[in-house]
Amino acid sequence: MAATKAKPPAALGFRMPAEWERQSAVWLSWPHNRKTWPAHFRPIPPKFAEIVAAISRFEEVRINIATPLQSRARSLIERAHADLSNVTFFNHPTNDAWCRDHGPIFVKNDRTGEVAVTDWKHNAWGGKYPPFDKDNTIPPKIARALGLRKFVIDRVLEGGSLDVNGVGSLLTTESCLLNRNRNPSMSRSEIEQMLRDNLGVEQIIWLGEGIVGDDTDGHVDDITRFFRPDGIVTAVEKNGRDRNHAPLQENLERLRGLRTPGGKKFKIVELPMPRPCFCQGQQLPASYANFLVINGAVLMPTFRQAKRDAEAAEILGACFPGREVLAIDCLDLVWGLGTLHCISQQQPAG
Repeated sequence: MAATKAKPPAALGFRMPAEWERQSAVWLSWPHNRKTWPAHFRPIPPKFAEIVAAISRFEEVRINIATPLQSRARSLIERAHADLSNVTFFNHPTNDAWCRDHGPIFVKNDRTGEVAVTDWKHNAWGGKYPPFDKDNTIPPKIARALGLRKFVIDRVLEGGSLDVNGVGSLLTTESCLLNRNRNPSMSRSEIEQMLRDNLGVEQIIWLGEGIVGDDTDGHVDDITRFFRPDGIVTAVEKNGRDRNHAPLQENLERLRGLRTPGGKKFKIVELPMPRPCFCQGQQLPASYANFLVINGAVLMPTFRQAKRDAEAAEILGACFPGREVLAIDCLDLVWGLGTLHCISQQQPAG
């Protein structure tokens, strides 16, 4: 008898919730790979501890971290004045710290309240940073540790390459998801169906390219995010001589022509880019769009640019009324080519 093909998550009533929906925890992977921050690793573990402390004021923080690293990490987290009752270590060794991309993408069944793990292949952004074997074990380990159902999907996908509004729309970029270093045998329509089947979305919104310095081939979480079901905040660069101006303007024009499934315009909010940030002559993917929404707050990266940092915080505060905007200095962190959203993965409440 032929084997029955397993039904994908959407066919079973699962969807990926929006980030602003209630969460049970935020997952991080503790930093230890010095090659990720060449010659600048020293401030990174204390910075992670600061982030853990900020999140722990609002909800649980669950950390993938090998046992030998736990004592030092616990000391730093205590020093950062975290709520230790909201911090849990899991002996899950990793290759690197980018939990948004190697961690599970959680889905939820609204009828039953069940939360499940979607377990995608991780290839370190097109094979750029081997090895990544340990990172690929994180979704199944989390599923096992929490006793959650696991959907194994034999395709490459990173959490930072998409953003959802929780009611059927998904943002992504052509430069990433259509890149031949991810799923080369798949067409655009096949990729769209893959997203619909496994994340419970219907409308796929394609933007063009990401920002300068982004080694992920243009993750959408550095440029454009939903802030409500019919609201999108998108990074813009006003300086016409800046290399980010043209691609971000082209994305803005696409968004302006966009309609909801009901035929209405989305509310589009423009978010300024910080002034270009450099380290050792390399332009970094610094962006205020790499914020993290948690229960009761929004963690926003800042880059020691007082005026622009404040302007971005005011804009995001208006996008998320009722949530505290917590500014986190990420100038050291972005030398690793990512900031707050890149290092985290939210787990929705059941």
